[in-house]
Amino acid sequence: MVLNVILAILVLSIIVIVHEFGHFIIAKANGITVVEFSIGFGPKLIHFRKGETEYCIKALPFGGACTMLGDEFLEMSVIQSEEDDDEELTDEEKEAKKRKLAIENGYDMEKSFASKSVWARIAVIAAGPVFNFLLAFVCAVVIVGSLGYDPCDIDVVKDNSPATEAGLQEGDVITKVNGHKVTFYRDFYFYRAYNADKTLNITFTRDGEKMTTTVTPQHIKQQKYQVGIMMNENCLISSVTKDSPAEKAGLKANDVIKAVDGTAMENSSNVTEAITSSGGNKVVFTVARDGKNVDVTVEPKMVEVESYDTGFVVYGDRVKTSPIGTLKYSVKEVGYSVKTVIQSLGMLFTGKIGFDSLLGPVGTVSTMSEIVEESKADGAFYVFLNLMNLAALISANLGVMNLLPIPALDGGRLVFLIIEALRGKPVKREHEGIVNFIGMILLVILMVVVLFKDIMALF
Repeated sequence: MVLNVILAILVLSIIVIVHEFGHFIIAKANGITVVEFSIGFGPKLIHFRKGETEYCIKALPFGGACTMLGDEFLEMSVIQSEEDDDEELTDEEKEAKKRKLAIENGYDMEKSFASKSVWARIAVIAAGPVFNFLLAFVCAVVIVGSLGYDPCDIDVVKDNSPATEAGLQEGDVITKVNGHKVTFYRDFYFYRAYNADKTLNITFTRDGEKMTTTVTPQHIKQQKYQVGIMMNENCLISSVTKDSPAEKAGLKANDVIKAVDGTAMENSSNVTEAITSSGGNKVVFTVARDGKNVDVTVEPKMVEVESYDTGFVVYGDRVKTSPIGTLKYSVKEVGYSVKTVIQSLGMLFTGKIGFDSLLGPVGTVSTMSEIVEESKADGAFYVFLNLMNLAALISANLGVMNLLPIPALDGGRLVFLIIEALRGKPVKREHEGIVNFIGMILLVILMVVVLFKDIMALF
């Protein structure tokens, strides 16, 4: 478990390094002095100077910074010892004083961030998110090149179902649903997860021919035996419902179901079938927990389940593609990740998904650790691919979040720079500072709340 956490922190650190390196390399290319390039926050553990830049690894392994000459915090540290008479100075006199003191401290203010053109500054700020998208692309190339991509091919069409009435057949490839483009099986799955009851206007291809049809999902109520667990495809229990038979029996989140009544379970569908066919009799779950197998006896409970059945099934099996296809679908993978993040944010604000869905650094590390644990049975290569997959999603997520027009983030700084480019002069630094300060306070509050939620979820 410790190794899993170390791997997860390492992956997160690489994502942060790439983001900050984007700022760093474009700042250097524009002749801006980078005073400090750091990974993590807090006290310095390792640090050394090369040229004009100090490189640091700090105690808290989350986040990082690329501090450039001209950053407000650096200017404050340069002039803090001689600021007693600043209240009586004009803005021009204050700026002149800053330059004088900076020169006395060995800095060339002609190489400061603020001294460069607005377009150079926009490039430097935008470079962090852009490099995150590039990292997501590189990860996607490895994944698609190794495993292929997952087209939305229909694998099963049930008899006498809405799908047969609509004329769908096995082998049809869905390319659009209700106006939403479908490149991957996950596009369709994500849409259906939050729009299960909607009529589906489907565009698909059959033998190279483009066709359209409409599927009206059938509302079904049925009674089924359940134990109150949520699983992923590899039988890892992601959550246990409160006061459910599973919780009362002692099943826990992160348990991996190996067998039910002595029969080995290959995927979550096998587990669901075993529970459904139990007839309400007690079943013995053999689960992997903390490196050993544990038997837990659970008595399934009959519940009424509502669902909307389309009558067709898509497994989402991956298909290998050509080198050109790998590059093409890798770009589309990044696009899918960006789109998913934006849609998820929209659903968060509209209440379709809850605040509990947010993950901070602790929750992210915990999730990545679980993925490492569940992948171990498939070998080191699949551990690597699963980490690459999650790294691609997190990196794209970080890129999107940093481009949002939120004060104190890259997107907030870009807003002020774009305003400066349009009006021909910068926004007053006092005004920008107040907005960024308020934004920083709100972000810190959000981070503390999410961190508390993540920590509580571990117990």
